Amino acid sequence: MNKFIRLLRIEFKRIFANDVLLAIFFGAPVLYGILFGYVYQQAKVVDLPIVIIDQDRSPTSDKIIDAFGDNEGLLVSDVRYTAGNLIDEMPTQQYAAVITLPSNFEADVFQKKHPEIRVDLNMANILNANTASNHIQAVLLTLNAGMEIEGLKKQGMHPAQAKASYESFKININKLYNSTGNYVTFMLPGLLGGIMQQIIFLAMALVFSRDFEDGYFRTLVKESKSSLYLIALKTTPFLIMLPLIWLVVALFFPYFNVDINIFNFPMFVLVVLLTFASIFIGMLFSIAIPSQLKATELLMVISTPAFILSGFTWPTMAIPDAITNIAQFIPLTQFLSGFRKIAFYDGDLASIKPELGMLFIIMAVSFIAMVILLQLKIRLHRKKGKQITE
Repeated sequence: MNKFIRLLRIEFKRIFANDVLLAIFFGAPVLYGILFGYVYQQAKVVDLPIVIIDQDRSPTSDKIIDAFGDNEGLLVSDVRYTAGNLIDEMPTQQYAAVITLPSNFEADVFQKKHPEIRVDLNMANILNANTASNHIQAVLLTLNAGMEIEGLKKQGMHPAQAKASYESFKININKLYNSTGNYVTFMLPGLLGGIMQQIIFLAMALVFSRDFEDGYFRTLVKESKSSLYLIALKTTPFLIMLPLIWLVVALFFPYFNVDINIFNFPMFVLVVLLTFASIFIGMLFSIAIPSQLKATELLMVISTPAFILSGFTWPTMAIPDAITNIAQFIPLTQFLSGFRKIAFYDGDLASIKPELGMLFIIMAVSFIAMVILLQLKIRLHRKKGKQITE
């Protein structure tokens, strides 16, 4: 035990002597957590700039312009009477949409000629375009209904009857699980989960590869010929420090007023399994590739697309099966799937059984491969050591 504690102190010294590792391990979760939290703090997209081309210049078109101005999601940047060079302006001014009210619009409405309002969406940013489209449709549909009802009233129909004649049925939309459409609630869990997997990957990629490079591995082999002993030695410092990092990450949710349930036992189990799965994969690469640079580069190949492939933002049903099947073996995929079930749907351990099972498989395969490979390297180094002494 004394020998293990002595070697553990050396491990901590080696970890804290690596400025890059410290910056990644301690700085990245805090920095990115604050950065991403404030990026999405506004919660939803508002004040998307639009341009209205009013070719009619009538009281009805003025009413439509005022309605767009009252919508919180849209900002009427300019009202014009001719299109001018809008196509040239759109890239620089970043207009989300251009709405054209045609000539004789009011007269055609009164004469039941069903004039057409043209909406040109800027699809360079699909999120902005979809948000703008929803707000524009909401405004125009409301105005359309109001004009239709007013027309029936002018024909002598009673107001209640006019409304009933136009409204064949009512629609009641009840938004569940993030009812406000808050982007912090939607994006922050996935981004922080991806960051934690990545920092664990990168930190563990250095533990053995660094020892191979600077020759410290020979010292470790003299201390113990057991791969399990060395794995425990290398893992212990991170198991001591990671709970603190996870706590800091968890506190970002109440700090940014993300109203989800994360402080519970199922979430604790899910976090523990993600941690160990990431540790074992990172350590496996560190043992297999005796170069810090190459080990971290290859792990980046896995971690960089992990968030996209996880299905957290883009549905897996829209991803080819071959890619989806590969993504199932990335710990983040299972973590985010289980996270959503627990945090948003109040799931228990039984509800995340498939995710837990897959994380166990990833852990087991990585651990067994790591133990076998490390034992082979220990035997090889000891054999070389004996040959040198002889």
